[in-house]
Amino acid sequence: MLRLRHAAIATLSVALYGFTPTMAAEAVGEAVRIKTDVSGQRGPLAVRDPVHRDERIRTSRSGLGQFVFRDGSKLAVGAGSSVVIDKFVFDDSKSVQKLTVAAAKGTFRWISGNSKHSAYEIVTPAGTIGVRGTVFDFYIGGDGTTAMVLLSGAAEFCGRGGCQQLTRRCDCVIAKRNGSVTETRRVNRNIFNTLGNRAALPFLSGDQKLSGAFRAAGGSCGLTAALEVKPPDRAPLRATTPQQQPKPTKPDKPRDKPPSDRDPPHNDRDPDRDPPDRDPPQGDQDRPHDKPDRPHADNHDRPHDDEGGSGDERD
Repeated sequence: MLRLRHAAIATLSVALYGFTPTMAAEAVGEAVRIKTDVSGQRGPLAVRDPVHRDERIRTSRSGLGQFVFRDGSKLAVGAGSSVVIDKFVFDDSKSVQKLTVAAAKGTFRWISGNSKHSAYEIVTPAGTIGVRGTVFDFYIGGDGTTAMVLLSGAAEFCGRGGCQQLTRRCDCVIAKRNGSVTETRRVNRNIFNTLGNRAALPFLSGDQKLSGAFRAAGGSCGLTAALEVKPPDRAPLRATTPQQQPKPTKPDKPRDKPPSDRDPPHNDRDPDRDPPDRDPPQGDQDRPHDKPDRPHADNHDRPHDDEGGSGDERD
């Protein structure tokens, strides 16, 4: 009898130990888009690869992964992120009784599926996000600071310092590990300065592009303009280029030299021009009388006769 008991216990143990890994490896969703480098517990992930419960998903600095869970919920994982599907309890009605996502760092977009709102829970280092049929983006910095921006529906963020309700599109809260949570307010470009990272919300700013339903469910909340501000910031730098145009002034100096080179011709012309200035009195007295005297001598003789006759006629 004792041997039978030991055999029964051994058989039950094998069954239990064999069952446990199977449950741990239960597929809860699949990858629908992979860009650059996204890895799971078993290595790099590709499109249509399954995602398992308790599996940690990591992305590279330029990586992007889009995942769909069995109840239709969606999770986009941006660059430099780490997240674990912590709990997943599925029922027979294509919905889940419990789905908990534990995000450690990075940027994410969450889109609720067919399950009850109370079934979803997003855990961050600074607090917990309660989902209510919702679409929202959230970012977790290296120090655990968490920012959340609501895009559709409603949500609640609770930290040690209390809870904040997000009910309007583009509502935003920022929480820290110490429990502090800001009041709900509309997100604006200053959030990048507050978080100290311009790449904090890439799906809203346009730094990373989502596809399909992941993109259609979002928006920008005016943060795409944050990227358009960069050219004006660089405009002053471009303005320096015209300021560097004083270089053409250097050729102006050599232009001062040509006048000196042209002086000789002016000097050559001056002597030519001086004689007429000085000679007119002499020239008028000498040249016109010297040279024209001979021709004019005859001419004067003839016209004098004519002039006399004309003069007589006038009298």
